Amino acid sequence: MPFDLEKDLQARRDNGLYRSRKTLEAPQGAEVVVDGKPYLAFCNNDYLGLANHPEVSAAMAQATSEYGTGGGASHLVIGHSRAHHQLEEELAEFTGRERVLLFSNGYMANLGVISALLGKEDAVFQDRLNHASLLDAGLLSGARFQRYLHNDVNNLESRLNRTEARRKLIVTDGVFSMDGDLAPLKELSELSLRHDAWLMVDDAHGFGALGKKGGGVAEYFGLDQDHLPVLVGTLGKAFGTAGAFVAGSEALIETLIQFARTYIYTTSMPPAVAEATRTSLRILQEENWRRERLDQLIDFFRKECKQMGLELMDSHSPIQPVIVGSADTAVAMSNALAEQGILVTAIRPPTVPKGTSRLRITFSAAHEQKHVEQLLDALERTVRPLQEEVA
Repeated sequence: MPFDLEKDLQARRDNGLYRSRKTLEAPQGAEVVVDGKPYLAFCNNDYLGLANHPEVSAAMAQATSEYGTGGGASHLVIGHSRAHHQLEEELAEFTGRERVLLFSNGYMANLGVISALLGKEDAVFQDRLNHASLLDAGLLSGARFQRYLHNDVNNLESRLNRTEARRKLIVTDGVFSMDGDLAPLKELSELSLRHDAWLMVDDAHGFGALGKKGGGVAEYFGLDQDHLPVLVGTLGKAFGTAGAFVAGSEALIETLIQFARTYIYTTSMPPAVAEATRTSLRILQEENWRRERLDQLIDFFRKECKQMGLELMDSHSPIQPVIVGSADTAVAMSNALAEQGILVTAIRPPTVPKGTSRLRITFSAAHEQKHVEQLLDALERTVRPLQEEVA
């Protein structure tokens, strides 16, 4: 056999890193059914509780009757529907950018942007904890690829001082998906301007959840198009639908239309998804109580965890990781919580560095305080005894 795949699979099992899929048998939400069993879920990215919102579902159903089910072609052939175009215009207004371009998902958006903007004469500087899609895009772009220390502006500047690249692109997550902390975007923006570089932010986990109007990190830090030229967001998290978008200048969007291969050579998202997202966009702007509830639940959870002595990351986003250490312990804790009817994902290497395995707890506006209290009770019964045993 030319490829000994089973050997690598067994090594992953032996190291406690093997991953298995769960089958969801109900709509996404705070309470779910997985593999035939009911659970309280603290592991999805449905931050505003819109993935099963009746108005969003109704908009998709109505649009399916109007547009059909599939996009049918790439945007540049005949797959760019009126629903796509209206969503792009509304997202541009929402983000305060000149234009927006839709992509089929966030991974393809990041690959498309970085590969379209950079080549062998250029340099890309990325935070060490960036999402895999950003790191892959940097490697595949052919540009000089450098990773700076997490949220370390001085380390980044030392690297910028040494480059002679034609184009310089600084790339960071807005909200880091595994730690939940925010990038220091004001400082990064100022640094980019001093060094004649562009700043690109993937705000997958910030849009909808952060900012008074849900505008994400750009709104949170008050960064306009000049100070944050490339803004990427996904629609499958707080928006509750699917897909992604890139927001920026007229010249940026036209460049992506002409040169981003993941846009040019991909069938468009179903028009009904775009139409449903238009409804999500309206709801997340009108119903500020969703973000207010999120903030209240997060503050309550962090306060209680501090009293319990649990180690949390410095995060005030819906992502609240509990650091455990070893992969085996993280899995054991996750399994113990599942036995009590609560789903929390164990995050292990290579997703996070060795020795920093964690329980990645995420909150949604669909949660109620009683749900968080159930989670805290389960953590009290499960996590602390296991931690003490390992110690």
